[in-house]
Amino acid sequence: MIIGCGRVGSQIAANMDRAGHEVVIVDRDPNAFSRASTRGVLTRDFRGDQVVGNGTDVDVLRRAGIEKADGFVAVTEGDNRNIMASQIAKHVFKVPHVVTRIYDPERAETYEKLGVHTICPTIEGAKHIERVLMERT
Repeated sequence: MIIGCGRVGSQIAANMDRAGHEVVIVDRDPNAFSRASTRGVLTRDFRGDQVVGNGTDVDVLRRAGIEKADGFVAVTEGDNRNIMASQIAKHVFKVPHVVTRIYDPERAETYEKLGVHTICPTIEGAKHIERVLMERT
């Protein structure tokens, strides 16, 4: 299950679908799915489900099938929503694999210490740029 159908969420959904996984992607903006389609990411070949709703709403998550999910990714635009959705997935629904994108490095570190697996593009991007820069010199 993927919460957030922006560029990252839709790309993860498309990749996982092509790899043969059952995918459900949730976004509160119904236009997010058509934008992903227009970008050529969620094409007609996409076999996953698209659910309109708030990924922090327990009823929406149930409707999307969270009770049978074995993986959960929160990649909305907001750190707070991502954290909240991930906590619900992990603690309420006991989803075994939960990954959360958090932009704020301090928050990412804090939630990682609390057991939420976080990906911080700010930290990861900076590390990658430094590595590439040092390889070129």
